[in-house]
Amino acid sequence: MTPPSPPGDSNGDRPNEDRLDEEPSEGDGRDGVNERDERERGESPTVVLSLPDDLRGAFKEPFGPVFTDARALLAERDGPVIAVGDVVTYHLVEAGRIPDVAVLDGYTERTPVDEEVGAGTGEYRTRVAVLNPAATLTAEALDALTAAIADPDPVAIDVDGEEDLIALPAIVAAPAGASVVYGQPGEGMVHAPVTDERRERAQGLLERMDGDHDRTWELLGDSRRQPYGP
Repeated sequence: MTPPSPPGDSNGDRPNEDRLDEEPSEGDGRDGVNERDERERGESPTVVLSLPDDLRGAFKEPFGPVFTDARALLAERDGPVIAVGDVVTYHLVEAGRIPDVAVLDGYTERTPVDEEVGAGTGEYRTRVAVLNPAATLTAEALDALTAAIADPDPVAIDVDGEEDLIALPAIVAAPAGASVVYGQPGEGMVHAPVTDERRERAQGLLERMDGDHDRTWELLGDSRRQPYGP
């Protein structure tokens, strides 16, 4: 199977290179405020990191080999699969593997995904809706990501905004041996097995983004200080 150019997966103005029925979580730790409660009340999401213009080019180098065949990619993985992007998720499901975590925003290359892709991203009993504006990472998105990774059952995270940058914290927070899969525009699907080296690179990029880095590591379970072994 040869997929279409897997995702730019976006609906906003940002560089293509950035392609990279549980109860709500206890919140973000700010005086007991729950991030998803804020969204339900119509409040703005808490942006913890934002992408500066001078960092956009740093995402051109993929975090792993690029595949155009989902079955070939899956043959190389050993462990949980975290898919970032609708088209990537669609092709993994078509190849017989529902990702353990799927991060979806309903767009690819700034265009809404077609009906077939939208219907083919898997049936998830647990779906979490979050706000994550373009070129940012929000507290609620990181909170949902870490909860989904820890959940023994498959979880879909439905993003209102853009999911592109979530590949970075996914690489940081996922267990050693997991696979993070995201789209590389015009090339295919990037397979990023979680290793020390990839975690360090993802952490380095997150550190170069603008915002509250201490809060980011807190939301990610301080993953950078945890041993990388299974």
